[in-house]
Amino acid sequence: MAGELSDVRFLTVAEVAEMMRVSTMTVYRMVHAGELPAVRFGRSYRIPESAVSSAIGLGDSQVG
Repeated sequence: MAGELSDVRFLTVAEVAEMMRVSTMTVYRMVHAGELPAVRFGRSYRIPESAVSSAIGLGDSQVG
């Protein structure tokens, strides 16, 4: 299990907001609504990069 977590790249809320071109508040809303999975580290959240890619459609092979 520890090996699985070391392969995951986590992004900050600010990084996710920049990638998705939304505000940080929108990212927090998505996390609280369950639309984006997140891990809490202390008082901050980290979102797996794979979840962000899926949310913005980078994982899809369709164009347009």
